[in-house]
Amino acid sequence: MFKLRWGAFTLFAVLYVQAQQVDWDRVNSNTVLDLITRQQTEQGLYGSTVIQMGDYNNAELSLNAKTNIAVQQLGDYNTLYFINSFTDKETKAAVNAQGNNNIIDITGSNSVSDGMQINVKGDNKTIFMRNY
Repeated sequence: MFKLRWGAFTLFAVLYVQAQQVDWDRVNSNTVLDLITRQQTEQGLYGSTVIQMGDYNNAELSLNAKTNIAVQQLGDYNTLYFINSFTDKETKAAVNAQGNNNIIDITGSNSVSDGMQINVKGDNKTIFMRNY
């Protein structure tokens, strides 16, 4: 188990892409994060990708060793809590928040939540998700 905390602008990403699989003319600032998520999911990579652009964003991740999560927070004062450290099951997820003052709080993972993608667009949104 480990806990990550990220500040104002953080980019921590590893992208394994074969050039012939990507239509580079369609890659832009709106599609690159989906590309990162897709590549990680398709290749079964484990780890975390956290991209934050804005001020006072926070991502607190308590993960097991088999967690593959891609996080994108664009805007200011966004917060993500993702905790699945009490299970040893494989989990893949993607969380995208665009806007200001959004809170996403996810605890646990199960077969229903595996592979989920959460997209939040707007300001002052709150999502609580519990998976037991």
